[in-house]
Amino acid sequence: MDRNTVARMNAIVLDRFGGVDELSARRIPLPEVRDDDVLIRVEFAGVASWDAVEREGHYDGAFGVASTFPYVLGWDATGTVAAVGRNVTRFDVGERVYAATVPAARGGVYAEYAVVEAEFVARVPDRMPTEQAGAMAWDALTALSGLDLLGLRPGETLMVFGASGGLGHMTVQLARHSGIRVLAVASGDDGVALARRLGADGAIDGRKDDVLAAALEFAPGGLDAVLVTAGGETAERSLRAIKSSGRIAWPNGVLPVPVTPPGATVSYYDGDRSRTATDRLNAIIEAGSFEVHIGRTFPFARVADAHRTLNGHYVGKLALKVG
Repeated sequence: MDRNTVARMNAIVLDRFGGVDELSARRIPLPEVRDDDVLIRVEFAGVASWDAVEREGHYDGAFGVASTFPYVLGWDATGTVAAVGRNVTRFDVGERVYAATVPAARGGVYAEYAVVEAEFVARVPDRMPTEQAGAMAWDALTALSGLDLLGLRPGETLMVFGASGGLGHMTVQLARHSGIRVLAVASGDDGVALARRLGADGAIDGRKDDVLAAALEFAPGGLDAVLVTAGGETAERSLRAIKSSGRIAWPNGVLPVPVTPPGATVSYYDGDRSRTATDRLNAIIEAGSFEVHIGRTFPFARVADAHRTLNGHYVGKLALKVG
């Protein structure tokens, strides 16, 4: 690609942190491609709850770098390789890839092009649709890291709290791949239906069903583990269903955290987005029937509608069609 002919790109930018109305479309310079980088021509980007938190300024300074404007959001993307840095040998221009990035340092993926260190870029498995890959990386990798942390054996019991959300519905599938018995606590009839379709051994609606009673029926001796993808009073109460020797995986950023410490050990953690982790994830995808459920896809120009939808009820992930 001739960098001189594509010196600028379309992007969704913030000129300051705030509400949905702060999002605006504009042409900005392409990001600089350093020696260890991959420049991705973005086709689809994931839209997630943390995008809204970041848009409001709550991550300002959290990653050890000062926020600079115009600021581009977006942590998950898929597309094709447009260029590579001189140290990058494992990707070719034109290859289909996905990436998990952190917008704060170099800009996010709500843009026609995004630059990501090669370590955090992976090939899209042949069987995976591009749209699904665009909304997958951080949630799937966080699910995988959480299950590693819990270390469950086949046949042991896991409650996935928030099982119809992005992280939750991917956790259900990865747990079932490992032979773990899954009780899915989902949201709404559509959420329960999704969790059942994806292989949960039991699925209930956390908004109207008695989670504690259902959990004790599912695992009379107490659950072996819980992975929490949505905090709050119901989540905290449901943790009483875990045995005292059990384990709780709680991704950093899932709020609110428990007010009262539960009886079992809580491990707060971050998802691993290294090449080792994406290689493992890709092997699982190639071996089975893993899917990313896309609740809705929005045109690039309607990013504000996507952010408004984050506040309402939906299942799976939201995606933005960029390219």
